[in-house]
Amino acid sequence: MTRPDLVIFDCDGVLVDTETLSNHHLVKMLGASGYPITFEEARRNLCGMPMRAVKEKVEAEGYVLGEDFVDRWYQAIPIIFEDGVEAIPYIEYVISAVKKAELPYCVASSANVEKMHITLGKTGLIGHFQDVLYSASMVARGKPFPDLFLHAAKEMGHEPSQAVVIEDSVAGTKAGTAAGMRVFSYCGDDHADREGLTAAGGVLFDDMRKLPALLGIA
Repeated sequence: MTRPDLVIFDCDGVLVDTETLSNHHLVKMLGASGYPITFEEARRNLCGMPMRAVKEKVEAEGYVLGEDFVDRWYQAIPIIFEDGVEAIPYIEYVISAVKKAELPYCVASSANVEKMHITLGKTGLIGHFQDVLYSASMVARGKPFPDLFLHAAKEMGHEPSQAVVIEDSVAGTKAGTAAGMRVFSYCGDDHADREGLTAAGGVLFDDMRKLPALLGIA
């Protein structure tokens, strides 16, 4: 594997294990607005998308979520994660390897910066990333569009073709591929859509301990 010039990490599902709690709460919020969706459907069809894009997708199907839907979602974040958040297994090993190799890195997430501070803060990971957090709120279009990853690469001073993306969602994998970046798609979660990730162009791996080798730094 050719060593990249920049590593771009997604946050939820790659650095922090938040998808289960987040999607259970999202299902409740959508159900309260009359939109029928199961946890499994939310994980498969909405995972990785900015909340404003989720709102647009649902309302395009004829449902009304209210102008304050996105605000209510973010207001609920401290409650959703009040009992704590776990780091993805062995992600500290990856971060240490990336730092040892002196590889530039950053985070590009559909979540806003405030949410990233909460989840990364609760896992103790914020110290690694607090100065290199990029959010879909900074660009016109979120995942699956490439805007966020292109923005992150530009801000970090690297060509997209020389960057790699670490993702876990189909939307994020599509976004990285559309940005012209190599994408390594983590599928260690039981709910991972392996077929969708592969179809989106991701190189699948199921254990973070395998990632340094994929990055050419092991």
